[in-house]
Amino acid sequence: MSTIRNICVYCGSGPGTDPDFIKAAHEFGAILAENDIGLVYGGGSVGLMGAVAAATMAAGGRVTGIIPEFLTDRERPYSVQELIVTRDMHERKRLMFERSDAFVALPGGVGTLEELVEQLTWAQLGRHKKPILVANIGGFWDPLCALLDHMQKLAFIREGFAVDLLVAQSVDDILPKLMEAVAPVSESEKLMETGTAERL
Repeated sequence: MSTIRNICVYCGSGPGTDPDFIKAAHEFGAILAENDIGLVYGGGSVGLMGAVAAATMAAGGRVTGIIPEFLTDRERPYSVQELIVTRDMHERKRLMFERSDAFVALPGGVGTLEELVEQLTWAQLGRHKKPILVANIGGFWDPLCALLDHMQKLAFIREGFAVDLLVAQSVDDILPKLMEAVAPVSESEKLMETGTAERL
């Protein structure tokens, strides 16, 4: 991966109680469009999901929605450029992973947490090097960060298996942190390519 072309956003299908959550979703959608970065998300038109998709579309951005068939009535698919209806959650998560170069979690519920932790687990096990970030709007993700620190202190996250979770305290910090994280990966790819060329 040499650049970030598409970002997967995990977030709530509800708005939450803090107006800053919806505001952050709108702001981030606009930022994606302004930087020509495609949005990959859960496909719904409700809650933070609908807000980030609507803002991306309104600013002229690219949106791919991926939703399992059984959720279409509940989350009401948004009319986006590309809408994929999957057979189940497993297919949905696989496609979201394959189509994304980075992952951002806005505030959300159990589903958002589950998708975020799955990506952290895969990264911890060496299955991918795509950056993973939480947008810590209003300190929403502070309890998770504290729990990860707790796990590390008690050696359930052992040396050599650190969880590399990026944390942005504001929407404006999200893209810079992701770009900074992907830069070392890009440099290592260049070195690998140079070494391969020298051996040929």
